[in-house]
Amino acid sequence: MNHEHIDLYRQGPTTDTRFKPGEHIPGLAVGGWLDAGDFDIRTQTQYQVVRQLVDAAETFGIDRDTVAVDWATRRVEMHVPDGVPDILQQIRHGSLQLLAQFDAVGHAIHGIVEPDVGQYTHLGDAASKTDGLVYDPRLKPYQRAYDARGGRSGTPDDRWAFTSKASALDYGSAAALAATYRVWKARDPAFAKTCLDRAQQVWVDEHRHAPDLFRHGNTTGGPIDEEEFTAAVELLVATGDKRYAERVEALAPAMLRRFDATATTMVKALPHMPDGYRRQVESAARDWAARAKTIETANPFGVPITAGGWAGSSAVLNFGLTADALHRAFPSLVDSAPVLRALDFLHGHHPASDRSFVSGVGAVSKEVAYGSNRADFSFIPGGVVPGVLLLKPDYPENRDDWPFFWGRTNMSCPKARCTSPLPTLPHGYDAAGGKRGRVPSFRVHDAGRSNRMLKPDRYGQRHVVVTFSTDRRDRPRCPYRTGFAGRPPRGCFAANQPKF
Repeated sequence: MNHEHIDLYRQGPTTDTRFKPGEHIPGLAVGGWLDAGDFDIRTQTQYQVVRQLVDAAETFGIDRDTVAVDWATRRVEMHVPDGVPDILQQIRHGSLQLLAQFDAVGHAIHGIVEPDVGQYTHLGDAASKTDGLVYDPRLKPYQRAYDARGGRSGTPDDRWAFTSKASALDYGSAAALAATYRVWKARDPAFAKTCLDRAQQVWVDEHRHAPDLFRHGNTTGGPIDEEEFTAAVELLVATGDKRYAERVEALAPAMLRRFDATATTMVKALPHMPDGYRRQVESAARDWAARAKTIETANPFGVPITAGGWAGSSAVLNFGLTADALHRAFPSLVDSAPVLRALDFLHGHHPASDRSFVSGVGAVSKEVAYGSNRADFSFIPGGVVPGVLLLKPDYPENRDDWPFFWGRTNMSCPKARCTSPLPTLPHGYDAAGGKRGRVPSFRVHDAGRSNRMLKPDRYGQRHVVVTFSTDRRDRPRCPYRTGFAGRPPRGCFAANQPKF
């Protein structure tokens, strides 16, 4: 207790649970995603990823099925369809960890992380980080015992759960579970109901007492009013209950003041809110469009380029996703151009190099990155790196020869989930990224050449080349006429196909 740990984790003056410090907490070893090469299960990451995957599933109807999952036996087989879309299984996987936290300790926790720096910097297989046995202080170091209670070990290598209660995390988890309910209710009503019941119970519990405001680093949730607003919106969309609409309306003025961060969530509530709310959001969208025009002239790439110690792909992703949400809601105010500039930037049209920042996507992409296989100077396909770092005063850099430049090569989970909707191009856009019915030109990056403008052929189609390869020696150039029937050759992705 009162312990400040590595990677921005901190435990407060109590455990806020029935468990004593150092005591084993059963039930947490289920679901969730590890972050990059750090191997921590950060709750804030879990619920962000779940919500973004739900958005992608609802918006694009992604139904690709290439993985078989048996939840009871924890068995997964790649390349074996099981009748359930892979994206839904990922959503369930993240939601199971969120549910497990409430079942185990009664509230959302900060996350689960290594006990020491030695494990934190571990460069091998994550399965070898611990001996897989529950620590028993009565045993000598490296001693093992097996009895009716199961396997135990005298080696203190168990991962630590940080459990100080933070209402922001409860609201964030409730939002994700309400979203999960919507995409699972037709396929597994019992599981979906469990998610919704928990989300609604969290909402009721949090409104029975003053908020728990424990905060530290980036592991205890976002601003509490934003997290509550997000929970209200997701519960409103899931249930249509007026009490959530009333809370959305009450919190809306504060959200409008932070519209760059809250726009996508505010837009989601539009179909369920009165005209007055829509007028407020529309006014904010008009102001956002004006700011986007300013950004367009601020640099040659027309996207926000950050100047901090951590490179700015996340800012570009959020800019593109916000533009897409506002374009759908208010097409006369926000056009598709900001979405395409964000895509262009991420896939090679940026300072310092012409590499795609989405590993394995694009003719030339980041293949040396900070992920779980960084010691092999390799990458995780689909991972998104932070990208271009501005060295003061004005030198943009993204090195391709050293994976340990964390602020520009780290493949963190939230960035990867942000790209789930972006690289597919939204429905309503044609292959060139314009609204269907128009024939605009499209700026596309071709590795090794300058950016060029692709003109439509006599059928009104653009020929966009996007290649995929995990082998630097294998660079297929597979032109595929997007918009025509059929599938692209193996190793190629059609730019207008919502599923890869």
